Amino acid sequence: MNLSCIIIDDEPNAVNLLEMLVRENTGWQLLGKCYDALEAIAFLRENKPDFIFLDINMPQLSGMELAGLLSKDTKIVFTTAYSEYAAESYTFQTIDYLLKPITLKRFLAAMQKVEGYFSNHETIQKQSAETGKEYFFVKSGKVFRKLLLEDIQYFEGDKEYVRLVTTREQILIYRRLKDIDEQLSAPFIRVHNSYIVNAKQINKIQDNHIYIADKQIPISEKFKEGFMEVIQQRIF
Repeated sequence: MNLSCIIIDDEPNAVNLLEMLVRENTGWQLLGKCYDALEAIAFLRENKPDFIFLDINMPQLSGMELAGLLSKDTKIVFTTAYSEYAAESYTFQTIDYLLKPITLKRFLAAMQKVEGYFSNHETIQKQSAETGKEYFFVKSGKVFRKLLLEDIQYFEGDKEYVRLVTTREQILIYRRLKDIDEQLSAPFIRVHNSYIVNAKQINKIQDNHIYIADKQIPISEKFKEGFMEVIQQRIF
C-alpha cells in the first residue's frame, strides 16, 4: 500500500532500525526522520504524512506531550520501551503500540494493522461516494446487520463489549470501544472513556453532559477540549 510516514525518535539506533524495517518490508514512503519533538513540529507544518512513528521518551517534550499538540486526526504508531503508557496512548488516533526492541515479527504485525486501518477507511469513503450514505455491517451473534451511520446515536463501552444505540434499536457487539473509535470519523466524537456520540444526534449540551433523545451522557475532562473544539465550529 502506498502510504507516507515519518519517524520521530531521539535514539539514532532506533531510528535506523525502524527505517530499515520500513524500507525492506513495505511500500511506504518515508518522508523524514526527526530526532526531537520541536524538529517534528516544524517538519509537520510543511508535510502531511499519513501517519507517524512516535517515540514516547524524548527530551524537551515527550511523545505523549507532542501527540497532544498535533492535529486531532494525526494517526500514530507509538514506539517505546515502556508498556505502562499503552492505555494512555489510545486517547489519541493510535493505530498501534510497538514495544522496543522492535522485532521483525512484531513490525510485520504492525504493518498489517496500519494497512488494514487505511484500507478500511478507503473502503468506507468509496461506499459513501457510491451510495451517498455511509454504512457498516455489524456482527451481532451470527447475524451481520447493515446500519446507516446517520442512524447511530451513540456507542457505549462496557469492557470487551459495546452497546450500539440507534434511533430504533440497541445492539450488543463483541468489540472494544477504542477499536470502534479508530474506524470512525466526524460526526462521531469520543467524549468519555465509555462513550462515542454522533454529533448530529445531540439535542443539547448542559453542565458537562450531552443529551441525545432521553439519554444523558457525561463529558469527561480527558475528551472535553477536543469535543468543544468541534462544537465551537457550530456555535453562532
